[in-house]
Amino acid sequence: MSVTLDEMFNYVKRLCEAIGPSGREHDVRGIVIDLVKDSADKVWVDTLGNVIALKRSRSGSSKLMLAAHMDEIGLFVTHIEDNGFLRVQPIGGIHERSLAFQRVLVKTRDGRVYRGVIGLRPPHVAKPEEARQVPEIRELFVDVGASSKDEVKGMGIDVGDIVVFDRDVIRLSTSRITGKAFDDRVGLAAMVKAFQIVESSDVDVYLVATVQEEVGLKGARTAAFAINPDIGLAIDVTLANDVPGTPPHEWCASLGKGPAIKIADGRSASGIIVHKEIVDKLIEIAKRLNIPYQLEVLPGGTTDASVIQLNREGVPTGVVSIPTRYLHSAVEVVDLNDIVNTVKLIKGFVESITTDWVKSLRGVEVK
Repeated sequence: MSVTLDEMFNYVKRLCEAIGPSGREHDVRGIVIDLVKDSADKVWVDTLGNVIALKRSRSGSSKLMLAAHMDEIGLFVTHIEDNGFLRVQPIGGIHERSLAFQRVLVKTRDGRVYRGVIGLRPPHVAKPEEARQVPEIRELFVDVGASSKDEVKGMGIDVGDIVVFDRDVIRLSTSRITGKAFDDRVGLAAMVKAFQIVESSDVDVYLVATVQEEVGLKGARTAAFAINPDIGLAIDVTLANDVPGTPPHEWCASLGKGPAIKIADGRSASGIIVHKEIVDKLIEIAKRLNIPYQLEVLPGGTTDASVIQLNREGVPTGVVSIPTRYLHSAVEVVDLNDIVNTVKLIKGFVESITTDWVKSLRGVEVK
């Protein structure tokens, strides 16, 4: 079954324009359930809010866990000023320099959504040294067009409500698109599509759309414990630093050159060194199916794979990454060709691995 650029654009647009920061993934969850329910033998939502879909295999003797996270970075409302401005704190790794003068959406506890902008004192009244510095989060505020605290309260906005970037997903060219929450809704879109079109497998396939990855890989940790997979594959984004000012030796991946097969990420104990046999298998499949690919060693950051790998007695786990520019901003950029090729690589992996091969990764008795 072929996968088109237009089809993946529509999946990404639908998923990325939903509001779903860590711990508040409800809207995204509903979309995922709608997309996978007809392809799965069973679908459920666990205690933490992960969506889990099962596609049973021919043999049913091994379990593969696919994971991609639903949550995006965002902000919590922490205080309402008397003059109607909102003070905020980050949800996940959101950087102050990506926030100032951005349009945002504020979602209330009862589901109402308001537009706002993130304000900062104008440069005309700032000291010269202040104008050159990245503002601290305490200097920023959200303006929802209200003139008093009472007016804000009347809108239903209160402490603990959520704020995300306000961005539609649009095309920059035939294949390159921009928007918010590509981390990791593009990985989620690729995983969902691959799950839909997998024709047969020798392993039970558990699709897990995880929650709270941006605040500590929490959903993947609890889902892996419950599923107890024999093998894992996370699908996430990675840095595409192929932009002016970045030396080529600092690029992790480039747009349009295919999915990145991860070798390692993170620093010291916080990341993952991917199981060599899984790296080799992904490369083998990519070559056999003529899928362009890149190899990735990411100096910082990690994915759900890190906690899946450490589940119980250990799980051989790999990662397929989609190169993405301007991560954790409102204007992330990806190439749809990379998403399509990620779908093909995931599908090829699921359909190629066997129970015997999976068991061979689980350790051997030497005496």
